[in-house]
Amino acid sequence: MKYLRRLIWYVCSRLMVAVAVLGLMTMAFYFSMNATNIYVILKDGMAKRAQVVMMGEEEDLTQYFAPAYLERDAALIQARNGESPYQNYYTITGFDHRINLNWVWCWPWEDSARATVTERIPAIDGRMRPSAREAASALGWGSTPKWQTTQYSVLLSRENGQWRVKNLTSIKNLDE
Repeated sequence: MKYLRRLIWYVCSRLMVAVAVLGLMTMAFYFSMNATNIYVILKDGMAKRAQVVMMGEEEDLTQYFAPAYLERDAALIQARNGESPYQNYYTITGFDHRINLNWVWCWPWEDSARATVTERIPAIDGRMRPSAREAASALGWGSTPKWQTTQYSVLLSRENGQWRVKNLTSIKNLDE
C-alpha cells in the first residue's frame, strides 16, 4: 500500500507540474498574439491618421479607432475642418511613419488593453504650394513643418474579435 501511495503521489505531482507549464505556455501564447495584433492596429491606424491629417485623404479609420474617439480627436477635427497647415500650405506626397511600442499589457481573458507608444515622422516629402508662399513665410515656415514626436498612452478594446483604439492620450512631446 505504501508503494502504491508513493507511485500515485509521484504521478500526480509530475502531472500538476506539466499542467502548470502548459497553462503558462498557453497564457504566453495568447499574450503574444494579442500584443502582436495591438502593434499592427497601432502601426497601421496611426499611419492612416497621419495620412488624413497631412494629405486630407478620406480614409475609413473606424477599423482602427472607436467612432467615439474619432469624433473628439483634435488633429482629425482640425484636418477635416481644413485647418491643417500641411493641407493648407503644402502638397504632401509621402512620409516616413514610425511607431515604437514601449509597453503593452493585456490579459488573455480580458477585452481591454493598455499600451504606451512613441510616434514619430522623421521625413515628410512635400513642397510648398505657390499660392501659399507668402502666408507660410509669414509664419516662419520654409520647408515642410516637422511632425511633433509624441509619446501616447493608448487604451484599446476588443470588439467582435478586433482590437480598436478607444482612447489616445498624449503623455509628452519629445524633442529630437
